[in-house]
Amino acid sequence: MTDRTKTAVVTGGAGFIGSALAYHLVEDLGWNVVVVDKLTYAGNSASLAPLQGKAEFRFVRGDICDGAHMAEILEATNPDMVMHLAAESHVDRSIDHPADFISTNVVGTCTLLEATLAYWRHLSGSAAKSFRFHHISTDEVFGSLGEEGAFTETTAYDPRSPYSASKAASDHLVRAWGHTYGLPVVLTNCSNNYGPRQFPEKLIPLMIIRGLAGEPLPVYGAGSNVRDWLFVDDHARALALVVQHGRVGETYNIGGDAERRNIDVVHALCTALDLLAPDTRRKSHRDLITFVADRPGHDQRYAIDFKKLNSELGWSPSESFESGLTRTVQWYLDNRAWWQPLVETQAAVTRRGLGPAAGKVRAAVGAT
Repeated sequence: MTDRTKTAVVTGGAGFIGSALAYHLVEDLGWNVVVVDKLTYAGNSASLAPLQGKAEFRFVRGDICDGAHMAEILEATNPDMVMHLAAESHVDRSIDHPADFISTNVVGTCTLLEATLAYWRHLSGSAAKSFRFHHISTDEVFGSLGEEGAFTETTAYDPRSPYSASKAASDHLVRAWGHTYGLPVVLTNCSNNYGPRQFPEKLIPLMIIRGLAGEPLPVYGAGSNVRDWLFVDDHARALALVVQHGRVGETYNIGGDAERRNIDVVHALCTALDLLAPDTRRKSHRDLITFVADRPGHDQRYAIDFKKLNSELGWSPSESFESGLTRTVQWYLDNRAWWQPLVETQAAVTRRGLGPAAGKVRAAVGAT
């Protein structure tokens, strides 16, 4: 059933998770969606091409650090919710250029909160009561786990990288605006996403693209770092549930119930590539795997406990890691026109995270 009475502003909606959310809101739920995106290197208007021209969809190029513009957008579109995904998100980039992450993730979130608070205060009655500001964050704010246990909504924050520290700060700002000013907020912290339209510097698309080119598949350290993998469409469904039915002021963890070591992820990708895109030059894509110097301060393990989301809103992931990975590899095989320009013009497979000279080194996989 669709609901054309709801309007959502989605910041960062030309990015990986944001575009998946936009598709779900427009095509599955029938909502009106206004995507606001600065179109930095990771924001790709081509990701939204199938939505262009739909009556329910509108794109606005804008920067969350521009408070006046954000206020204009909110006033012009009269949304029922703001779903905030705009962020610098790659750990390796944060190691090289931490100030960019503070500017966008911290200052930008503060600026957006101020604009949203002013907008909300002019609402009345049921419109004010039902409005939500939904902040989408990461499990990396919780730090690193040992061999056992999982992050819950009450796990103490312990960020270890400039990226995770900037996201932790933005989480705290959102909660502060809720407590201090009464802004109706909800927050979500997710595990590692994967799926179609992910910028090629991240682990899974990078391995796919390098594997297709017959290039080395570089893995940090021994590949022993563990992540919980969440298919992006499952994440989009969870976000829509939380913004509609989540309790104001609450945080909900979203995980894929799919813990894997990085090396096991790469092995699974090689198996999928061997099946879907066999390389006659070698027995298996596994022959391309090589181990490289680890990322500085590399967190060992993340795992998400999403019992709260399941018990309160009935959500659980629909996609298994194996089926999601197959879908993902097939998408990259079928959509070379989407990712090839990013490889050629955006240095999307250049290694980062080793300091100012990192951009001169060929790509190595990041863990997130």
